[in-house]
Amino acid sequence: MTGKQFISTVKYVASTKPAFLLSEIATYLDEPLTVGQMYAALQPHLAGLGLAAQKTGEDYEISRLLPSPPYILNTAEEKRLDAYLSLRSMPSALESAIEEYITRKTGKDWSDPVILERLRRAIVAQKDDYWKPSDKRSLQYTKGYSVLSYLAYHFPVYFMQARHLLAQFARDGLLKCEMTILDLGTGPGVIPLAVEDFWMCLDTARATVCPVERSKEQIEAFGALARSVAAHDPQVTIEPPREADITSPGDVALPDRVDLMIFSNVLNELAGLPVASRAGILMEYAERLAPDGTILIIEPAEEATSTGLRVLSLALKKRGLTVYAPCTFVWATNCTPDRCWSFQTAPSIRPTRIMNMLAACNEPFRYVNTDIKYSYVMLRKDGKTRTPCCIPKDTKALRLSKVHLNVGKRITVVAAKMSEDLGNTETHMFRLCDGSAEKPVYAVLPAFHIMPSNRELGSAPYGTVLEIRNVLVRYNPAHDAYNLLVSRNTHVSVYSK
Repeated sequence: MTGKQFISTVKYVASTKPAFLLSEIATYLDEPLTVGQMYAALQPHLAGLGLAAQKTGEDYEISRLLPSPPYILNTAEEKRLDAYLSLRSMPSALESAIEEYITRKTGKDWSDPVILERLRRAIVAQKDDYWKPSDKRSLQYTKGYSVLSYLAYHFPVYFMQARHLLAQFARDGLLKCEMTILDLGTGPGVIPLAVEDFWMCLDTARATVCPVERSKEQIEAFGALARSVAAHDPQVTIEPPREADITSPGDVALPDRVDLMIFSNVLNELAGLPVASRAGILMEYAERLAPDGTILIIEPAEEATSTGLRVLSLALKKRGLTVYAPCTFVWATNCTPDRCWSFQTAPSIRPTRIMNMLAACNEPFRYVNTDIKYSYVMLRKDGKTRTPCCIPKDTKALRLSKVHLNVGKRITVVAAKMSEDLGNTETHMFRLCDGSAEKPVYAVLPAFHIMPSNRELGSAPYGTVLEIRNVLVRYNPAHDAYNLLVSRNTHVSVYSK
């Protein structure tokens, strides 16, 4: 019996009874296997099958996995969260911990001119490498000043943007009373430290964070920061990082069941791997995802990286995962993501002391990193989406894939707002997507045409599905894209069907 047949047999037996002993499967096997051998084969697939295993003597009792109760924010937590998100600086203890770590590693005070100049050179080298074509990059944040410059330049923004994503996760009702969080490619611990910081907004929710990282020096930095700032809050347990290469899932010691799986600013470093290979790696990890769990992938907002994330998310959708957010496939079709540059923004952070010192030079703009712009995708296995939306067949809205046939005409569309304002004070512009367009489509709203009837276009949050009635279609040959001109006679509303 092959591995697939074995798993299918377990799945069948589990569908016929709520619990059974693993030894019972032996009667279905063509070749005899010990209980230990069967458990070793089954264990990586337990969460994916919605099953749990409990050792009973020399055997294992297999039972259906009970979902963890959702954690619903109360009014006090909502207010606490609003105040938390208004903060624009990293916790002072964490900022000091980074400074102290750089001082300890270099043997000189972090503000020493020699240290600052070495950090500047490392930052410039990393940025130059990042802007190379993906097949020419050699991005490595694994040792020496590459780690220290990451702490000085990237860490603050990534830490602060994690707050916004965790808040969205909580407000979407995806938190559980008890969660296991797997952070793959944790680096110096941005996500685990952000989780611990964020969880202080919650009254009783509990989390265990399991980080994975290949670089010994990143793990060392993680340990130093965690020791300096850990609140020892019993609500959050951060396990020691597991040293492993995330491109080899079989070599990573993983929890049996994961409620939230995070790849934060790490998959773009695997750009040398084909999309199919990266999708295959993620699907192996998805075997450990709880039936009601979520995979969160975060990437920088740079065009090639952001577009690459959309290509990857479509590949994962085709392999059976559901895109929970931010995309909404209005017409239940697969999109054409090759030119889908879509990202979210949040208020800029305040520069750290290190950034201010680094910027005291002839080119200060090179060393201050305060803008929060990121692309993300949340994926699930249970079919759940943030904005359930499927257009009835008799609707009069036009698919965006048909706008090229309607240039010069006024139309109605139903589409998600997939950008913040890309225009200026005179002309506002927003990316639109309904999952069908082959070329980029933008809603364009001149400032002098803003009316109460169309103001929702600007005020609706990123990812909101809108109904836009009476817009004029124009083709933009300079960008090979289509503009939907919003006027005073255009009506924009949140789609509710």
